[in-house]
Amino acid sequence: MTNEIENLVAGLPMLQGIGARAERLGGLTNRVYRYGPFVLRFPGEGTEEYINREHEAMAARIAATAGVSPDILHVDPLSGIMVTRFVDGAATMSPEAFRERRGSPARAGKAFASLHAADEPFPFTFELFSMIDNYLGLLAGKDVELPAGYHDVVTEAECVRSALAARPLPSVPCHCDPLCENFLDTGERMWIVDWEYAGMNDPMWDLGDLSVEAGFSEDQDMEMLTAYFDDDPSPENHGRMVVYKAMCDLLWTLWGLIQLANGNPADDFRAYADGRFARCMSLMASPGFSRHLAAIS
Repeated sequence: MTNEIENLVAGLPMLQGIGARAERLGGLTNRVYRYGPFVLRFPGEGTEEYINREHEAMAARIAATAGVSPDILHVDPLSGIMVTRFVDGAATMSPEAFRERRGSPARAGKAFASLHAADEPFPFTFELFSMIDNYLGLLAGKDVELPAGYHDVVTEAECVRSALAARPLPSVPCHCDPLCENFLDTGERMWIVDWEYAGMNDPMWDLGDLSVEAGFSEDQDMEMLTAYFDDDPSPENHGRMVVYKAMCDLLWTLWGLIQLANGNPADDFRAYADGRFARCMSLMASPGFSRHLAAIS
């Protein structure tokens, strides 16, 4: 075991006497391990710049109470170290798994519906355009270049901002960072983990972001949306989901550049950011985008 795991095990009675080996799990920024029936999460370097650990802990507990996330067994809101229960028999999802595991887009839609109906609000408000401004501010002090034309696309996105604001949906508790790997599927139930970016948000953000992360086809989009609404989605809700596909790529482009500037070795974050931005521009330039934008105006 690493020193950080040994120190955590020594300090928590629930982890002592297990005799398990720590197994490294996934994670782009954090270090995550399975330790017997538990999952141990240690925050990555530099994440304190943009993650509020107290907010994360509160959101994780609310999501667990709503039945969509494993129980939180220990959390240190200062260090960000967290212990949760390991979900037996669950597959960690990926774009390939969402294609291959029958019914998984629908199970994700149902999980989102349960999350968005949580009784208690999250302590943070996830506001897309404010976060873009905040991330740009962080990057201003770092030695990293934005993709060519980024500021032009942010300006172009003002029409999206106006359309979304004209007919806003009530903000609900949202995950806000639905990477495929943050979903655990038992085949009967979908669990969601990792609440670092969770906040009150437009519910269609979660669905649009997962669609992008998983590379959903139109049929998979409709499967998820129909399960979420327990009915066919309205053109307005379908349009909001599609518009958020472009907007999440616009935001996460900057997140990738922050990882690049911080020297995160988990991925090629230059390629990550450039690919995100290219996909954003491609969707915004597509004929269907203006149609979906009109549906929400």
